[in-house]
Amino acid sequence: MKIALAQLNFTVGDLPGNAAKILGAYRRACAQGAELVVFSEMAVTGYPPRDLLLKASFVPDTLATLDGLAREMTAAPAIVGYVDRNDAKSGRLFRNAAAVIHGGKVQRRVWKTLLPTYDVFDEDRYFEPATRATPVALAGRQFALTICEDIWNEPAFWRGKQDRSGLPLYQRDPVTELCDAGADIIINISASPYVLGKERLRHDLLSTVAAHHKRPLVYVNQVGGNDELLFDGNSMAFDAQGRLIAQAKAFDEDLLLLDTALPCPVALRSPPEEESLYHALVMGLRDYTRKCGFKGLVLGLSGGIDSAVVGVLAAAAVGPENVIGVAMPSRFSSDHSRSDAEVLAKNLGIRSHTISIEPAHKALLEMLSPVFAGREADTTEENLQARVRGILLMALSNKFGNMLITTGNKSEMATGYCTLYGDMCGGLAVISDVPKMMIYRLARWINRDRPIIPKGSLTKPPSAELRPNQTDQDSLPPYDVLDRVLKAYVEDQRASADIIAAGEAERIVRDIVRRVDLNEYKRKQAPPGLKVTTKAFGIGRRMPIAQRYVETK
Repeated sequence: MKIALAQLNFTVGDLPGNAAKILGAYRRACAQGAELVVFSEMAVTGYPPRDLLLKASFVPDTLATLDGLAREMTAAPAIVGYVDRNDAKSGRLFRNAAAVIHGGKVQRRVWKTLLPTYDVFDEDRYFEPATRATPVALAGRQFALTICEDIWNEPAFWRGKQDRSGLPLYQRDPVTELCDAGADIIINISASPYVLGKERLRHDLLSTVAAHHKRPLVYVNQVGGNDELLFDGNSMAFDAQGRLIAQAKAFDEDLLLLDTALPCPVALRSPPEEESLYHALVMGLRDYTRKCGFKGLVLGLSGGIDSAVVGVLAAAAVGPENVIGVAMPSRFSSDHSRSDAEVLAKNLGIRSHTISIEPAHKALLEMLSPVFAGREADTTEENLQARVRGILLMALSNKFGNMLITTGNKSEMATGYCTLYGDMCGGLAVISDVPKMMIYRLARWINRDRPIIPKGSLTKPPSAELRPNQTDQDSLPPYDVLDRVLKAYVEDQRASADIIAAGEAERIVRDIVRRVDLNEYKRKQAPPGLKVTTKAFGIGRRMPIAQRYVETK
């Protein structure tokens, strides 16, 4: 059977735009001889629609859009993800659903069984699960049609693994139910968010499912960025032995035609982490900018490694002609920081400006001097510099209509080594989920062929340059130690005592944990950030601000 995997980049809530994409891909697939065209989870609405679902007209408009699509889809059957009503007299209002379209009509509606409610997922807030699973009959075949999480409950894969951070398996296994009922091909439509290493994890899971049930498996994933969530595509197909026989593009739209009668094993494309991360961030920044209605970007260029990497990502995302880089030196800025910022802008071909903050900083100090009389200078005066820079960057954003993007990394956000209403100003925190040491790895990957990022940005000690001879390590542990502890505490959710027992210095661990917990109020006021690790600050980590819990050990 010739099956087309339609991997598309949908915009949440753009029902006409999403429908046009679906129909365009459907017609191309049929022209290529597809006997079945499969689209991703919630293709009609985009994923995740969140509380758009609660708008009175949203789901009715979604269903009208689906009916309109069905009338146009007459050449071959199609499977399309959408949001359905729950017509039962109890339960949640909606269903996460897949429409089986054939002959210009929706012939069958299949509902998602397993609703994830962990990390970034909150499906139990909106959806009622299916209570039974029966195969879908099409073209003489019986399909096990599943939706995303339905396939992530394979006991043979998860037994003994820690990938799910202790999350218990569900009580039901829809794939087994469907295969036991006679399904001979497994189809999974998905909106599976990207994190580092997800390609290999997902491949291994799907391969295990196919081999366990001895059925071919077709998996279609969404691609693109929607707010903080990134979807990498990488749609796949497996034969009945669990061998990969097709893989769609990563971080790009694709229409992949597969003939299940002629399976040919292929090798999994799993690039180095740095390469995958780069393309994920570029895609996420491009989509956030475009989907929010901006054409250009503006950022501060300090000469440091973080702003250099963000500058590279910005130029790749929207084109160098649409990026404004601004150097804002003070009396504490080193000559090499100024020159590194200039060289980066030239290497990238972006527009650049230099605006000294000295006049504004001096004026503010004079204005505050009567009130501050008798008090020693401290971080207050340092933070004034960051806030002047924030004002200047926001002014440029307003004047030219370019979205301001921040340049702070995860290590800084975790410990509060950032200034509210200063370097935290912006519409998107591009690298806020990328630890400092990974920033260096990413920068070296960017420079793999030629020196785009100046050597000085890579080799000089990191510094905010808010006072003479300042370095980050005046206030923070070495970044390799800091990142190691942060991963254990934030991403792996390990207790302080366990981290110390594993060999980290108690004083450092206690200090880092205190900083992370203390600075929740800052992170709540930060712009959204692109999620690339298993636990990002933001959508998947919901900590209270006003709290006093202290670990007992």
